Amino acid sequence: MIANFSFFFLLLFVSGFVFSANAKATISISPNVLNRSGDSVVIQWSGVDSPSDLDWLGLYSPPESPNDHFIGYKFLNESSTWKSGFGSISLPLTNLRSNYTFRIFRWSESEIDPKHKDHDQNPLPGTKHLLAESEQLSFGSGVGMPEQIHLSYTNMVNTMRVMFVAGDGEERFVRYGESKDLLGNSAAARGMRYEREHMCNSPANSTIGWRDPGWIFDTVMKNLNDGVRYYYQVGSDSKGWSEIHSYIARDVTAEETVAFMFGDMGCATAYTTFIRSQDESISTVKWILRDIEALGDKPALISHIGDISYARGYSWVWDEFFAQVEPIASKVPYHVCIGNHEYDFPTQPWKPDWAASIYGNDGGGECGVPYSLKFNMPGNSSESTGMKAPPTRNLYYSYDTGSVHFIYISTETNFLKGGSQYEFIKRDLESVNRKKTPFVVVQGHRPMYTTSNEVRDTMIRQKMVEHLEPLFVNNNVTLALWGHVHRYERFCPISNNTCGKQWQGNPVHLVIGMAGQDWQPIWQPRPNHPDLPIFPQPEQSMYRTGEFGYTRLVANKEKLTVSFVGNHDGEVHDTVEMLASGEVISGNKESTKIPNLKTVPASATLMGKSESNALWYVKGAGLMVVGVLLGFIIGFVTRGKKSSSGNRWIPVKNEET
Repeated sequence: MIANFSFFFLLLFVSGFVFSANAKATISISPNVLNRSGDSVVIQWSGVDSPSDLDWLGLYSPPESPNDHFIGYKFLNESSTWKSGFGSISLPLTNLRSNYTFRIFRWSESEIDPKHKDHDQNPLPGTKHLLAESEQLSFGSGVGMPEQIHLSYTNMVNTMRVMFVAGDGEERFVRYGESKDLLGNSAAARGMRYEREHMCNSPANSTIGWRDPGWIFDTVMKNLNDGVRYYYQVGSDSKGWSEIHSYIARDVTAEETVAFMFGDMGCATAYTTFIRSQDESISTVKWILRDIEALGDKPALISHIGDISYARGYSWVWDEFFAQVEPIASKVPYHVCIGNHEYDFPTQPWKPDWAASIYGNDGGGECGVPYSLKFNMPGNSSESTGMKAPPTRNLYYSYDTGSVHFIYISTETNFLKGGSQYEFIKRDLESVNRKKTPFVVVQGHRPMYTTSNEVRDTMIRQKMVEHLEPLFVNNNVTLALWGHVHRYERFCPISNNTCGKQWQGNPVHLVIGMAGQDWQPIWQPRPNHPDLPIFPQPEQSMYRTGEFGYTRLVANKEKLTVSFVGNHDGEVHDTVEMLASGEVISGNKESTKIPNLKTVPASATLMGKSESNALWYVKGAGLMVVGVLLGFIIGFVTRGKKSSSGNRWIPVKNEET
């Protein structure tokens, strides 16, 4: 009997040991229902045997997606307890209008596939060994709730457009009014969507890149009083309403015009995905939100001049972008122009021989479709894609606000003399009422002037100087703003690569593509020493830096001022003033001060003064020396790009923009 009991306990012990050794990994989530984008889920796991620092957690939406069709991933070693086989990660999620699941995989160095890489050439994680999968997470009734709310001007002065996304096409509305407690006006919203078959190339039309974009709604609030604050919300009684937002109605006769302007921002994601995200965009949005709130009841607008989300064919990145900018885009009009990463595709209709190496597949097969439907800018410009895709919209347009006439152009479609865009620009510039709007600001994506080593775009810059610059010069454009190069650079009043003394006949050019994307081409090296890290600053370049940030424009009838605000401290680091008389003043950082914000004082230099003025020489030389040093130090450091698999930096190709 004793022997039988001994055998029984031994059997229990061995069975317990075998069970423990073969215990399966488990994964759980809390909560399993979120209300709206930005809410967080905590993912917990345990039972991961012999954990490896390459074990990873995949995010999947919709939940039936194949293992290699993840939205993004996180390595388990981000949890402090991962070596013990258990841990947790908290992630804010964006509502993609379908459920999520989470899966844990074992991945080893021997299984790294050098041919299976992300956009940064880092290996994508392997999916051969699935350890555990969670239950599904949903957004519950939030799937039908309106999100991604953003405003824009229309062709009519006393209106404001609002657009948003929801999970179905059931009718939605906007209701609005001058009191938060009485939204007595309403308007129905038009719903529309695009399909996978509308995409022109991969990854946009592939099963990996495509996700259902939901329904896009578009409506207009009418009969607004100039400069008055309006409250609004969007949605429906059956599907739910958004929270109440507010904006200041457009005032074309306002004494002051305020705009926040930048290019190439993109968005940040809480996970690593197939393409690089732009962490610096968080700071850009944060500081602009601060500035908007400091304005109080003054109207303002935002200009994002190309390379909007950097989705490049991975459709959920557009959802991440709009969720990130909603805090500012729901308060002020958010205006855009098209960039290469929204549009360029191999078979695009306009690709002259000289541009064969310029226009590639930078749009990731989107061919302008999400850009054209998710935004609705003033005007009616459009061009056929030559594919199943709907026509590309929002290519060129203009509007007045206060003392400034703003015009947006496309550098990705035909801008040469004789084309429809050229004729629009010509007519528009010739018809500006300079008594009403003494300042004219032109915006486009690829720059006409830059001292970055952007060799690939040399021909397009030459064509812009040949075809567009005469229009700018002859019609006294005040300021030209460009993106594409991910730096800030300010030029002298310039025409035909030669500095002038006044902006009349010599527009001031600024490159402002520094809002988030961190690919950094080098500055143009010294011609006779191309292999040495010496980058002289040409005399036309008054200030340049590799720091992230945005620009702030403030104008009245007498003066237009643009300041560069750096993301590292939210302070002004460069300023230029353009007077209605034609003078250009450089260096006064107090000029675009927003109430309650600190700025750094600096002396001013008058660009229009005689060259014999010794003071101009001293201050101008000082500015150029500072610019060279800052440009070299910051530019040299940011010359790399961040690896998605750690804190390493790997070299960036000059042509990546």
